[in-house]
Amino acid sequence: MDYARQTLADALAAQYVTGTLRGAARRRFETLLPGHPALRAAVADWQARLMPLTAVVVPEAPPTGTWAAIEARLWPAPTSASPAPWWRGLGLWRAASGLATVAAVGLGVLLANPPPQAPPVVVVLQGTEAGGPAVTTFVASVSGDGRALVARPVIPVALPTDRVLELWAVPPQGNPRSLGLVSAAGVTVIRREKLPHALLDNRNTAALAVSVEPPGGSPTGVPTGPVVFAGKLQL
Repeated sequence: MDYARQTLADALAAQYVTGTLRGAARRRFETLLPGHPALRAAVADWQARLMPLTAVVVPEAPPTGTWAAIEARLWPAPTSASPAPWWRGLGLWRAASGLATVAAVGLGVLLANPPPQAPPVVVVLQGTEAGGPAVTTFVASVSGDGRALVARPVIPVALPTDRVLELWAVPPQGNPRSLGLVSAAGVTVIRREKLPHALLDNRNTAALAVSVEPPGGSPTGVPTGPVVFAGKLQL
């Protein structure tokens, strides 16, 4: 198998980074990474594409008394009057835990792929046969909590200077709802406040689509130009 082929490397890297490549296939891919620069470059590229999702992860403080409860469970109070060994001290383990947390966060930033609270939902929008740009692929990744959407064409889309791309959420019934304009060549991040409520609910969204529109987007609230990409939402 020619792993230097861009389309193959990109497809495998996309599955690896989003977590859909699992089991033996994932382990085999990881053994191939050291010897295939094309695979490593593709993985780094996909990690960079999805990195904006980490900006929407909200840190949460542990409940009051968490450390005391952990200490009590791991090291019950001694029955004799002798002091507890130094290695049972809460301060020591709290400091060690803090260092481990810093190291883990640093590693996550370096890998640009920190584990989200819920896996992202990746929608692959295939090029349609209707007029417009050449048939290719558009990828939209929605964070598992619905806080952000990241969209990017796998290959830049050639458009006339007086046309833009607009992303739509298509419900099972009724008119599509605009999610905003998206870049024809790079990454577009759409924040939660601009996304419809319960976007990942299949009762509200059956598919995503991209249409070609005049500058500023559709003037009617529904697609006016050709729909050039479409992909079904599968949860």
